[in-house]
Amino acid sequence: MKKIIVVLSLLLVAGTAVAQIDAPQPSPIAKATQTVGLTEVTLEYSRPAKRGRAIFGELVPFDKLWRTGANSNSMITFSDDVKFAGTEVKAGTYAVYTKPGKKEWTVMLYDDTSNWGNPRAWDEEKVVATTSVATKKLKNQVESWTMAINELTMEGAHLQMMWDETLVAVPFTVPTAAKTQTSIDKVMSGPSANDYYAAATFYLDANKNLQQAHEWISEAVKARPEAYWMHRKKALIEAKMGNKSAAIASAKFSLTLAEEAKNMDYVKLNTDSLKEWGAKM
Repeated sequence: MKKIIVVLSLLLVAGTAVAQIDAPQPSPIAKATQTVGLTEVTLEYSRPAKRGRAIFGELVPFDKLWRTGANSNSMITFSDDVKFAGTEVKAGTYAVYTKPGKKEWTVMLYDDTSNWGNPRAWDEEKVVATTSVATKKLKNQVESWTMAINELTMEGAHLQMMWDETLVAVPFTVPTAAKTQTSIDKVMSGPSANDYYAAATFYLDANKNLQQAHEWISEAVKARPEAYWMHRKKALIEAKMGNKSAAIASAKFSLTLAEEAKNMDYVKLNTDSLKEWGAKM
């Protein structure tokens, strides 16, 4: 009986050791994504609360490096290259570090997001952008630390940081005009060779209008005369249309290009088709 009691006791202790209690975090995690023009901007950070405490100059010392929130470093992600306060920043994810001051803050984007709080050793070479921004006093207190993308225009926005009675806003611009112009140029110039090739391939595989497929593949090889795989597709469409002489001519041209490109898979495919179609080699 004693042995059974001891075993049960150990199981209870072990069970207590691995049990976990679900409870709210004092600084809950927040994630927000905002489209600015044609660029996606995402913020990930933890949100400590004021809870009656004096914040800047007390809980968060002036002129000291701050993780800009709680727990692991706050992060911002840009889907495109941007200009952050006038500095070129490549698309990617960056930690946001700050040095809060009485009248202005230093805001930095850091190319290392793996830190829990501040880095053990600050590496100035990892700073991709830095700027000084004047603080503004809010009319109403903000209870929880807040980061947001506001003041939206087609060409940019502000990274806003708010807590207690303090607001800091950093402007950044996005490449909306350039992306839009690229899109306009692509659409207005008509389908690309790959578009024609994809459409022709679908029609061939789905046994749809082969005449239309042939028109499309002809446009594709006209735009990409060196593309042996497109000439191969043209040969297959012509063969399926019953035009073997045209199919043989296209396959021979594809074979020559494939040999020049040293693509032996396409060399074999074309050779096999030419034999099947009774071509003289």
